[in-house]
Amino acid sequence: MRTFADLDAELVRCRACPRLVEWREGVAGTKAAFAGQEYWARPVPGFGAEDAALAVVGLAPSAHGANRTGRMFTGDPSGDFLFRVLYEVGLASRPVSAAIGDGLTLRGTRLVSPVRCAPPENRPTPAERDTCRHWLADELDLLRPTLRSIVVLGAFGWQALLPVLSAAGWPVPKPRPAFAHGARMQVGDLAVFGCYHVSPRNVQTGRVTQPMVVSAFTAAASAAGLI
Repeated sequence: MRTFADLDAELVRCRACPRLVEWREGVAGTKAAFAGQEYWARPVPGFGAEDAALAVVGLAPSAHGANRTGRMFTGDPSGDFLFRVLYEVGLASRPVSAAIGDGLTLRGTRLVSPVRCAPPENRPTPAERDTCRHWLADELDLLRPTLRSIVVLGAFGWQALLPVLSAAGWPVPKPRPAFAHGARMQVGDLAVFGCYHVSPRNVQTGRVTQPMVVSAFTAAASAAGLI
């Protein structure tokens, strides 16, 4: 039977999207703050519990965040914001995620993304999204026995996730519900929650605040039976 270790071993060898391969490898070390650091520069596996009741679906690794550290949502302002929220809700062992091996653990939660390589300008193409889709499908299939809720960060993740759920046999409503912050969709025994992406732009403009995101994660954690 396939395991998370099997999935991750296949994932990190993926070179299916030439533009993303060139970017993830070429950008390594180009930011002055991280000059000289060794970058992960490969597809980024999911992070967290292998029997998670709650999954968090984002967009893609950032060039100098997860593409550098090798851990999903780690090493950039968006990740810093997210881990503070996870800690406040009681889903992370501490509020700071630095790198693989730093001792941080997640409780009943797994972090994934529809696109696993850092894209230029944080904008994957539809073709790249579709090429990468099977990795998300495979990860959710492994989580299916325990998965009870999903938080989706942003419209891109929402649009990428719903076809995956539908193809896997979850009864996604038709027409498919539109993304909105605070949206809740019941898909069989799975509760799906919409949350604005915690990007620096959203945070700096006040479109997203920590209490807003804490509220969304608290609802999802409750639906998952984690609080």
